[in-house]
Amino acid sequence: MRPPAFWRGGRRSAMAAVLTPASWFWSAATRLRRRRANAWHAAVPVICVGNLTAGGAGKTPTVAALADWFQTRGKTVHILLRGHGGSLSSRGAHRVDPARHGVADVGDEALLHARVAPTFIAADRVAGAKLAAEGADLILMDDGHQNPTLARDLSIIVVDLGFGLGNGRVIPAGPLREPAAEGLARANAVIAIGNGMVPDAITRTSLPVLKAHIVPDRTAMDLSGQRVVAMTGIGRPEKFAETLQEMRAQVMDLLAHPDHHVFSGDDILRAVDRARSLDAVAVTTAKDHVRLPPEARDLFRVVDIHLEFQRPDLLDGLLEAVSGAANAATDPAPADQTRD
Repeated sequence: MRPPAFWRGGRRSAMAAVLTPASWFWSAATRLRRRRANAWHAAVPVICVGNLTAGGAGKTPTVAALADWFQTRGKTVHILLRGHGGSLSSRGAHRVDPARHGVADVGDEALLHARVAPTFIAADRVAGAKLAAEGADLILMDDGHQNPTLARDLSIIVVDLGFGLGNGRVIPAGPLREPAAEGLARANAVIAIGNGMVPDAITRTSLPVLKAHIVPDRTAMDLSGQRVVAMTGIGRPEKFAETLQEMRAQVMDLLAHPDHHVFSGDDILRAVDRARSLDAVAVTTAKDHVRLPPEARDLFRVVDIHLEFQRPDLLDGLLEAVSGAANAATDPAPADQTRD
């Protein structure tokens, strides 16, 4: 599903005004769920990487960057997520095995995360955390800021500065999953990705804001100066075009599809034929590439990306306390003591 244009903000929308009463019920239901929940505490620290809006904000590369930070310091990281689009997530907790599982089983994001660290999916976050905690020093949870069932030691909100908080209204009148002030009150930090102004709702808080940019990997830099046709189905397709432009590729066409779109044969042929007609290279993202049929994957160049922080020292300060907690959680306790 592609988000409606009036969610972006700008001029006042009659549709947003009409839908605002429905958003009150959405917010009330979210608050009620939080009040009724009794959060379960995992045996190891849990970091939640979430967002306030529906759709992509950059959580996947953020989780990869945080996993790398801990792994370079000798920590065993396990990643937990719902497994959007996968049939297995509603049937208990599962460890993702790329050799056996495909997108239809576990979703595209889970397959990407499995390249970085052991990855687990479950619609029931507590069941997933119980499985993911085995053998881990800490758990990185992709999404779930609005899920109150699992306690977390650190909650990070990711914001795409190219979209911000949209029109500032709650679903269905806008893109917010809950009122911004309520979601930010449960957060410990914000990671703001891309160019643009940090939304006022965030600057009014005392939360630390870590600015970062999506950067293409060196393996894709030979596309600089080349003509490309981009095919993608991510939360904000324009982000992919912006990345290509920043690496100085000539974007001849952007074939945009809804987030998590399963590409049909016609989609693929259209992109490949368009690239040939323009003497261009057909390109796509890593997240899109795993959703392609195996026989079509060689038809596209994959543009891998990673996250770079403007102030890595701020990231160090944010994560070092959790790293210390991970040490305490995994150190054997004296015989007459138990860990809380």
